[in-house]
Amino acid sequence: MSETVIRVENLSKKYIIGHQKQERYTALRDVLAEGAKSIGRKLLKPGKRVSDPGGEEFWALKEVSFEIKQGDRVGIIGRNGAGKSTLLKILSRITEPTSGRISIKGRVASLLEVGTGFHPELTGRENIYLNGAILGMSKAEIKKKFDEIVAFAEVEKFLDTPVKRYSSGMYVRLAFAVAAHLEPEILVVDEVLAVGDAQFQNKCLGKMGEVAREGRTVLFVSHNLSAVQSLCQTGIYLDSGKINTIGNISTTLAAYQQTVFDNSTGKSETIEVAQGQVKFTKWQLAGSLTQHEHSCYSREECKFVLTLVTRRQITGVNIGFAIWNSDEKLIIAASSLDGGKTYLSLEEGVYEFVFKVRLPLKSDTYHLDVSVNTDEGQLDRWQPATQLLVLPNLQTNLPEIWQGLLNEEVEFELQNVSTPILEGN
Repeated sequence: MSETVIRVENLSKKYIIGHQKQERYTALRDVLAEGAKSIGRKLLKPGKRVSDPGGEEFWALKEVSFEIKQGDRVGIIGRNGAGKSTLLKILSRITEPTSGRISIKGRVASLLEVGTGFHPELTGRENIYLNGAILGMSKAEIKKKFDEIVAFAEVEKFLDTPVKRYSSGMYVRLAFAVAAHLEPEILVVDEVLAVGDAQFQNKCLGKMGEVAREGRTVLFVSHNLSAVQSLCQTGIYLDSGKINTIGNISTTLAAYQQTVFDNSTGKSETIEVAQGQVKFTKWQLAGSLTQHEHSCYSREECKFVLTLVTRRQITGVNIGFAIWNSDEKLIIAASSLDGGKTYLSLEEGVYEFVFKVRLPLKSDTYHLDVSVNTDEGQLDRWQPATQLLVLPNLQTNLPEIWQGLLNEEVEFELQNVSTPILEGN
């Protein structure tokens, strides 16, 4: 049975948030007078701390408890402000907790943000030795790994340049190389990898996988759910400083995705038709495995159901349907006339139009653009506020850094096209 290397018990971290008050113009005499009053209060009530009436308590973490075994690959996920980075800083001994206990067995190497752990005035070479010494390594041990670190970081030409002159990409490449290669028992990596390009991100994920296979422990914080899924087997989902879900990575991701959906989309909108005779009122997805009317998994076949209300008879109808991504690029455009179909005629009433389409899209938010057109012109065009949320397909092995705008499945086939010629035949 694997040994427990990290034990966290009822861990909490509190910050005091100051609120700036609107004040009148302050002269020097006001500052001096307030200073004198402050000294007087301290003399009258020594030892008693005067609280800031404008301060507010904020609990970044609240009673968090978990255990991590040796060799575990743990993904820590959650929305911005959930407490992920605070947790890693406490585990890395950078920040002290307000209450609770942590127990760590082994050497910890942390990569939390660009700039952490490096002295800006020292060169890349000097920082490698400095970081190794901080980790408790001897000079001989660092020298043994030195060439491997430099080759991985790809900064040979700038090795004797002060790191304050490095770009953010160069900085993080060297920082990750040092953290991953100096053989820590526990490797802690925050979202900082997002600074690197796609090729380097893939290289880092491969190295973290290698570290884990060697029996060392990896803690990985990222909003890249595909990367978390491909690297980690255990997940911790933090929500408002507390643990929402902990366990198998697929279960944890599913819980997080459901919360993201619930908070970002809400209910389908319904619009009154009083101001127009032809109007779209709502849209939803039918048959999605997510069981939410505005979300689906990547590569899933979906049925978009559009509801249209007409107050009069209309002929020569063509329904347009389009999906745009978050960068305002048109991804899919379709029409009820596709495939040689004819124009529609509609009586007064409520209609549902179904567009059935496979969505080989990368995980992201998308928005719809629908219209009803006739010879009279465009009778209604609707871009609903509720967005389409495409979630990572947990069955695919394709890391997100290799995903394009479209991620269609391909058929794979292996054929033996020749037979080796053996000597003597």
